Amino acid sequence: MTGRVTSGVNLSAVSDPVGGAVPALQLQGLRYRWPGAAADAIDLETLRLQPGDTVFLRGPSGCGKSTLLSLAAGVLLPQAGQARLLGQDWAALGAARRDRWRADHLGYIFQQFNLLPYLSVLDNVRLPLRFSPRRAARAGAGAAEQLLDRSGLPRGLWRQPAGALSVGQQQRVAAARALIGAPEVVIADEPTSALDEALREAFMALLLQSCADAGSALLFVSHDARLAARFGRVVDLPAINRAAAAEPT
Repeated sequence: MTGRVTSGVNLSAVSDPVGGAVPALQLQGLRYRWPGAAADAIDLETLRLQPGDTVFLRGPSGCGKSTLLSLAAGVLLPQAGQARLLGQDWAALGAARRDRWRADHLGYIFQQFNLLPYLSVLDNVRLPLRFSPRRAARAGAGAAEQLLDRSGLPRGLWRQPAGALSVGQQQRVAAARALIGAPEVVIADEPTSALDEALREAFMALLLQSCADAGSALLFVSHDARLAARFGRVVDLPAINRAAAAEPT
């Protein structure tokens, strides 16, 4: 990655404060309070993922998990501290450059999927490639079909509108969309909640193997403690978030 310029940001100019490789994701001294709230939702000293790290983030409802993911993805900006993706501080970018940096380097599996219901399954999976020539070049021809094949979604559904699929099927489409083009960081927010045991196993195999193949860091939030053993590190958010969550997340 040294010396490469991507989306107008020279990654070689960004130094890691402790030396070595630039972290894939670094949250430092992070504080965030929702507008009108009486207390912070996030008060975090540090959380760091290196390239290829797999982190299982757990905690009860209301402890700030979804807020933290939004800060990590640059959807929210902190009132104090820094959230850095590949060394780039989200707050140092304007809105348009944040969108471009996110499209180039981050895959996100949303809890509510956020698929476009009127587009076909294939078009939904390919959507990030329309916004990121970098990911399109990395994906190459047939990447969407390969991911869908590995997800186990029947081929007869690939040209159907995404809104016609079951919840579990939509979840697999959302995963393929996040993984296409090998983004350096993948964030997953409760991605297995609608899957039965067999589909959950296939989903986890696809997600972890795809991240391993690409060297992507994975930050995975789930209430399902059975999945924790698959990850390189387990982080209890209440243990590192010094704030009591003041708002539902």
